[in-house]
Amino acid sequence: MADWRRFFLRVVLLRKESDHRDAAEDDRSQPVLPELTEHRWTRHTEKLVETSMRTMARRLPSVIAQSARLAWRASRVDTSVAIGLNLLAGVFTAFGLLATTGVLTALFSAGPTPDRVRAALPSLALVAIAAALRAGLQAAAGWAQSRLEPQVERLVELRLYELTTAVELAALDDSEFLDDLQRARSRGMMSAPRVVTTAVDVLTGAVGVVAAAGTLGVLHPLLLPLLLLTALPEGWASIRAARMRYVTELALVGVARRKWILSDLMADRRHAAEIRSFTMRGFLLDEYDRVAAYQRGVELDLARRQTIARVYGDMMQGVATAGVYVALGLMLWDGAVPLAIAGTAVLAIRTGQTSLANLVFAVNRCYEEGLYFGDYLSFATQAEERVAARALPSQKAGTETAGTEAPAAALPDDFGKIVVEDVTFTYPGADSPSLRGISLELHRGEVIALVGENGSGKTTLAKIMAGLYDPDGGDVRWDGVSLREVDPRTLWERIAVIAQEYTHWPMTARQNITMGRVGADGASTETAVLAAARASGADEVVDGLAHGYDTLLDRRFQDGAELSGGQWQRLAVARGFYRDAPLLICDEPTAALDARAEHHLFERIRTHADGRTVLLITHRLASVRHADRIFVLDQGKVTEEGDHEHLMALGGLYAELYSLQARAYHAA
Repeated sequence: MADWRRFFLRVVLLRKESDHRDAAEDDRSQPVLPELTEHRWTRHTEKLVETSMRTMARRLPSVIAQSARLAWRASRVDTSVAIGLNLLAGVFTAFGLLATTGVLTALFSAGPTPDRVRAALPSLALVAIAAALRAGLQAAAGWAQSRLEPQVERLVELRLYELTTAVELAALDDSEFLDDLQRARSRGMMSAPRVVTTAVDVLTGAVGVVAAAGTLGVLHPLLLPLLLLTALPEGWASIRAARMRYVTELALVGVARRKWILSDLMADRRHAAEIRSFTMRGFLLDEYDRVAAYQRGVELDLARRQTIARVYGDMMQGVATAGVYVALGLMLWDGAVPLAIAGTAVLAIRTGQTSLANLVFAVNRCYEEGLYFGDYLSFATQAEERVAARALPSQKAGTETAGTEAPAAALPDDFGKIVVEDVTFTYPGADSPSLRGISLELHRGEVIALVGENGSGKTTLAKIMAGLYDPDGGDVRWDGVSLREVDPRTLWERIAVIAQEYTHWPMTARQNITMGRVGADGASTETAVLAAARASGADEVVDGLAHGYDTLLDRRFQDGAELSGGQWQRLAVARGFYRDAPLLICDEPTAALDARAEHHLFERIRTHADGRTVLLITHRLASVRHADRIFVLDQGKVTEEGDHEHLMALGGLYAELYSLQARAYHAA
């Protein structure tokens, strides 16, 4: 625990001063627990710690420009209102301060008190009107600003998910792309509305400072330095305290992640049975309390250090304020300013102090959020480049060649032959290829089986034939039309996939079958749903649900139901049958079924084939005996081809695997 604490205190207390840097160097040799190592989400910690006001001032304009463009796209009206009303509020701030001079001049003049009060009434009315208008304008600007946040949030979320659902599947196998996606989804996406809000806060603070400074400049030019003198200590304390908080929050990301994992384990129904059967309750509670206690200790230490920084700031501000009052007294003594102007100057300086402190804090926040919003923008740019690179020339609207390139090739509604020619493929980051020059043919109406040991490339080959991956080399053609020349969406409309890893969609049973594919005629859609359910055996599952096809298949919701693995698999088969496509790809469709259900399902697949082409991937070799042709894959290559009798006579890998499985059933 001591090693753990020393490491994190080194991260949290990291500062620019040499004495703290030396202490950090001493602790670097301490062992580190996995959950406390620096996470990719903390990549900007060092930038924030080392950031100076000069660096912020240099980079801040680009951050504000980015936030302005985002806000403008989200809502032009709300953006204009928020900016315009804040500027107008600044005008009335300055007007109110200047009107205060008239009040003080009248009150400090010679004569009876009632006369002086009556003389001050017009200026008092102006001050009251200015204050009321300023408050109303700021409230309206705040309302527009609060309206911007959900609109910006919707905009960035929609853009992110438009990209994640459009990039090629290989991108989601790329660890660097996934890291960028995680940063964009977590801190980056959350920072988008924040960077807009803090940018408006920067504007508000700047307007307040300009209003106060302008008032002092009108009253007397020598009063301007006094504003800076009193505001700098508070600004310094605000920056230091805020930076301490940012660094601590970022350093605790690993701890927060650990707490979230533990809380999910203890609160999620999926883990409840194992927690009880393995009596893990005490262990998990102790782990959670250990991490929470550490987090509490770090946060208490943060509160102590922030308090010290603020005390230093208040002390320096007290000294600066005393200096200001001395300077004002000397100016009054010398006759440089009248008493009324000095009084107004005090009010203007106090107003400027508050605005400058707010400005410094907003600049710090805006800069930090801008760093993480930059992660979002960087990912969006990268993803858009990937989408554009995959798009066909006819789809690249807005380019110079748009409209001049040949349109996408037309894919036949059905096919006579699918040819896979010399296809190679390597997953991103992999050391060796998954497919090594594979060639084969599928003819309409055939049942083709792909078999082989784990890692032989069966599923990868099926995904390439389904247009989910682009091969690194070679080609796949439908009746001579290369899949590289067609819009992938037209291909996916002609393919039905029963996947090995299917999703338990938290939707109704009907929606789990139709998958959003509903025709204009509701009656024909319902007929197709019932036919697909009967063909897959899912109708027996639905018959046992409280609300039939309208039952929500997620127990986390009211009246929701949960299915067994085999029941879910029948629904997955039903959605494949419902699609009624010329090519049906079945990737381990019986993994969760018992022997009887497995036999019935393969019978149904053969019945459903009836004129369709079926590509069957399975380890259950007894199920492929009746396939028209079987392709045996080994280490990314087709090593054997033929029907069951031919391959058994060949005595190769297929015969060996089939005999092993058959021997297991006959062992007594």
